Amino acid sequence: MFVRIFAVLLAICLLPAAPAVAAPDVFTHPGVLVSAAQLDFVRGKVNANAQPWKAAWDQMMASRYASLSRVPKPRAVVECGSYSNPNLGCTDEREDAIAAYTLALAWYVTRDNRYATKAIEIMDAWSNTIRDHTNSNAPLQTGWAGSSWPRAAEIIKHAYGNWPNAGRFATMLRTVYLPKIINGSHSNGNWELTMMEAAVGISVHLDDKANYDRAIAKFRTRVPAFVYLTSDGALPRTAPGSGLDTRDEIIGYWHGQTTFVDGLSQETCRDFTHTGYGIAAIANTAETTRIQRQDLYPEIGDRLRHALGFHSKYQLGTAPPSWLCGGSLHLGLGPVTEVGYNAMSFRLGNAMTNTKTLTERQRPAGTNNLFVAWQTLTHASNPN
Repeated sequence: MFVRIFAVLLAICLLPAAPAVAAPDVFTHPGVLVSAAQLDFVRGKVNANAQPWKAAWDQMMASRYASLSRVPKPRAVVECGSYSNPNLGCTDEREDAIAAYTLALAWYVTRDNRYATKAIEIMDAWSNTIRDHTNSNAPLQTGWAGSSWPRAAEIIKHAYGNWPNAGRFATMLRTVYLPKIINGSHSNGNWELTMMEAAVGISVHLDDKANYDRAIAKFRTRVPAFVYLTSDGALPRTAPGSGLDTRDEIIGYWHGQTTFVDGLSQETCRDFTHTGYGIAAIANTAETTRIQRQDLYPEIGDRLRHALGFHSKYQLGTAPPSWLCGGSLHLGLGPVTEVGYNAMSFRLGNAMTNTKTLTERQRPAGTNNLFVAWQTLTHASNPN
């Protein structure tokens, strides 16, 4: 008996340990999606009129988000129903958040203080006003806007620096945004992935190690439940607490798909647009962890790489086989490939032919007007 117990314990000890991932002792700032080194690289490329960064810069600066005459439209309560019905401040909030990030990028490249001042005006207006998000899409809305706000706040607070109400904005993130997203959601995978992207970014900005660790822990279980790998077995993995216990329940959650291959997503057979939201959130979150010296790319990189390649192939026009979503796909992946492609191919050297073709064809990648913005500018061939 003793020998048997010892053998079991020894086998357990010899199992490969999960990589240790925890909040860094000191957070890196700016450090949400883009670092100072990445921003300096972008600034150098734009000022040298190098491509594709100059074209991406021109696209961003011609957008409504870079306007110095923008008037923010804050609300005390943002009410967002399913499929934006009702839409009471939802579009305004998301677009003001993207504008703040856009203007922060514009300041970093130009050093024209008017852009920083406008970004601060937008962030101050919202931090002085908003108190809650309500209705069925409140968690997702909070995730979308909450992904963009800390990107802007990191650049303004830690690079520009002259922001008297930075503390009030941080309080807004802590009291209005973080409670709505930190516990996640058992809706479609793009919801929880976006929510965790926002929670990670907000936690970095707040130097909040406890909530960073909570968000990362949930992210690490949600990614394998969103993107399938053959190594998962006959059926996709499920997120803890999802309530998906049977084969029929899992297949129903995967929108009726019964054949599983590397890179297939939980929402592939719903549509590529929502799938793209999830892929973007995976890449964006992993990028932030890398900047924070807690790199999750080694853990989730294969899933991200296969998801990008699988969906890029069909987005480029390959006809789907009959076993895939009944032979009918709803395309529209969106401008979501740059961050993952830069990480997995340019930096790590993986051949990603389909993703490369789609990424270069879509350049310059703009914004989906929700939470993805200007990734050709910030991440195309960025070595930092």
